[in-house]
Amino acid sequence: MRTLAVQFLLMQILQQILFAIVAIAGIWLFTKNIIAIRRNIFLGKSENLNGDAKLRWKNLFLLALGQKKMFKNPLVAFLHLIIYAGFIIINIEVLEIVLDGILGTHRLFLPLIGGLYSFLINFFEVLALSVIAVCIIFLSRRNIVKLKRFISSDLKGWPRSDANYILITEIVLMSLFLLMNSADRALQLQGSEHYHATGDFLISGMLAPAFSGFSESSLIILERSCWWLHIIGIMAFLNYLPYSKHLHILLAFPNAYYARLEVAGKMENMQSIQNEVLYAMQPELAPTGEQAAQKFGAKEVFDLSWKSLLDAYSCTECGRCTAACPANQTGKLLSPRKIMMDTRDRLEVVGKNIDANKTFVDDGKNLLTSISTEELRACTTCNACVDACPVSISPLSIILELRRSLIMEDSNAPQEWNGMFSNIENNFAPWKFSPEDRDAWAQ
Repeated sequence: MRTLAVQFLLMQILQQILFAIVAIAGIWLFTKNIIAIRRNIFLGKSENLNGDAKLRWKNLFLLALGQKKMFKNPLVAFLHLIIYAGFIIINIEVLEIVLDGILGTHRLFLPLIGGLYSFLINFFEVLALSVIAVCIIFLSRRNIVKLKRFISSDLKGWPRSDANYILITEIVLMSLFLLMNSADRALQLQGSEHYHATGDFLISGMLAPAFSGFSESSLIILERSCWWLHIIGIMAFLNYLPYSKHLHILLAFPNAYYARLEVAGKMENMQSIQNEVLYAMQPELAPTGEQAAQKFGAKEVFDLSWKSLLDAYSCTECGRCTAACPANQTGKLLSPRKIMMDTRDRLEVVGKNIDANKTFVDDGKNLLTSISTEELRACTTCNACVDACPVSISPLSIILELRRSLIMEDSNAPQEWNGMFSNIENNFAPWKFSPEDRDAWAQ
């Protein structure tokens, strides 16, 4: 008996050491990736978005936590809320797993909270089963029903597979949780020494009798395997997030808080352009001496606001923006979703360039080589994409900055636009009439 106790103690210590290694490695790698993403976001230009804290907190709770915009389609919103709640709430149970792993205990919270423990685990199990069901429905929508926004050409390759991988991972993690509890209950029914009696839980209690024919050692292996795979799966999922569209699970909160609060679709005037007009009218106000060259619009990710770069990382790739875009629906090349994905991809390339060279080294490319002129010109600035986005992303802000660069830096505009620009410059109006003849229409 003493030998068995020593062996059990040694196994327990080994398990604690392995758990600490897995946890430290997973958290370290995740932190490293998040620091790199934060660095990439702040490669953008400064923009002050700190005003009206009350409204910002309201946006955070309604848009990010409450998913207000998702409820334009109540059924899909409810199903999404189940997955979201599963991700947030069931991971409370991970706290017990982590503490058990560190302290070498089993069901640490059971003696501490008594009857509440059974209520919580029952709730978690029902939620886990619901998450499995919803993930199967969402996999079917993507791969059997094939909704248009999930199979369109701007979501080919890795982005299309990414969502499937996450949904399958959710199914596996929830199944492991239920299977672990079922094996645990089966061990309790066999009177295993280290498995505290919890009573039957709603789901695992029904599954436990199916394991009655298993030996104690087999059930312990099954329960421990599920326990380990569950925690390793969570660590793997955590470190997959920075490479996935599901990073929005984390970034939706700061993105909602720092949403621009101006009237939707408001275009920001460029102070430097206003100054040029002012100096043309009042030359005496023009500054003297050499002035630094002014850059108009954005050609590269450095020229965009940090908020636009946060938008790119927060994009869920759900395609609601593209589905709402009238230009896209009439067959034009523009896809607001692709604009966000291209911006994020270019930002990742720039970040890796900086990591490799300690500073950015020109690679002969820029954001405007990733996004075509045809795409940018197709935008009608109607703001439909911004209104449709469930996490307050603005593809329009990026489109406007890129278009400004095309026109003001490269003089790249359609001939019709050039005629309008010339009329504004010469006649102070878009029409080809001199100011003196502007009232001639009345005759």
